[in-house]
Amino acid sequence: MAGPSTAERGARRTSPPGPPPRRSAVRRRLRLPGRRTLLLIAVAVILLGAGAVWLLYGSSWLRAERVRVTGTTVLTAEEVRDAADVSLNTPLVTVDTGAIEHRLRERLPRIAKVGVSRSWPHTISLAVTERRPEAIVEEGGKFHEVDAAGVRFSTVSKRPKGVPLLEMEPDRSPSSRHFGPARLRRAAARVVTQLPEKVRRDTRSLRVRSYDSITLELTGGRTVAWGSAERGEAKAKTLTALMKARPDGGHFDVTAPSSPAVSRS
Repeated sequence: MAGPSTAERGARRTSPPGPPPRRSAVRRRLRLPGRRTLLLIAVAVILLGAGAVWLLYGSSWLRAERVRVTGTTVLTAEEVRDAADVSLNTPLVTVDTGAIEHRLRERLPRIAKVGVSRSWPHTISLAVTERRPEAIVEEGGKFHEVDAAGVRFSTVSKRPKGVPLLEMEPDRSPSSRHFGPARLRRAAARVVTQLPEKVRRDTRSLRVRSYDSITLELTGGRTVAWGSAERGEAKAKTLTALMKARPDGGHFDVTAPSSPAVSRS
C-alpha cells in the first residue's frame, strides 16, 4: 500500500496546534486550599502566638533577674543599681527602659548619658557615661563640680586635684548684664576644654569678669589674658608658640591671636 504523498506530509507538518487545555484543568491546578486546611493553618498560628505571649509574659525563662552596670568611675555600680530601681523577677519585656533612664538622670546628676537595654534572657544592662569636672566653683567651703557644658552636677567637700577653680567676678558692663552666670560659667568651661594639655595642667584658676574677659592664672605666678571663648583653637596654638619663644614670660595676651603680646610680669 502506498504511503502518504509529499503534499499530505507537508499538510501534517503545517497543521495548527491542538486546542488549549480546558479551563477546568487550569482551575484544578490553581485551586485554593480547602476549608479544613485553612482551619488547621489558623489553629497553628493561634497556638504559636499564644506560645510566644506565654514565653514573654508568663514563663520564668525571660524574666529580669539581674542588673549589669558598666562605665562608672566615681559612682559605684551599687549606687547606679539603687537609683535605677529596676523591678526584678518581672517579665523582661515589660521593663520600662525609658523610665529607668529618667530615674538615673534625675537621681544621679553625675550621669551625662546612660544606655538602658535588655540583654536576653535575664539581664538589664546600664551603660553609664559620667560627667567630667572641667572646673570647680567654691561656695561656703564646698566645691561644686562643673562639666564642659557649664552644668554644676556635684558638690564635694574636697577640691579635686588638677581641676581649676572658677572665680566669677562679673563687672558692671552691659555685656555682664546680658550674659548671666550660667552662660558665663559655660563659656569658662569651654575655655578649659580648649587649652593645650600642658597649660591645662598648670592652670590654677580662671577669673571671669565678662564674656569677653576671661583670665587664666597659672603656676609660677603667670597669667594669660584669653578673652572670650571664641577662636579657641587659634588662641591655643598662639599661646603654645609664645610660651616656647618666651619661656621667661609672666603675662601672655592671646585675646587677639593674630596680634599676641607677652611681658615679664
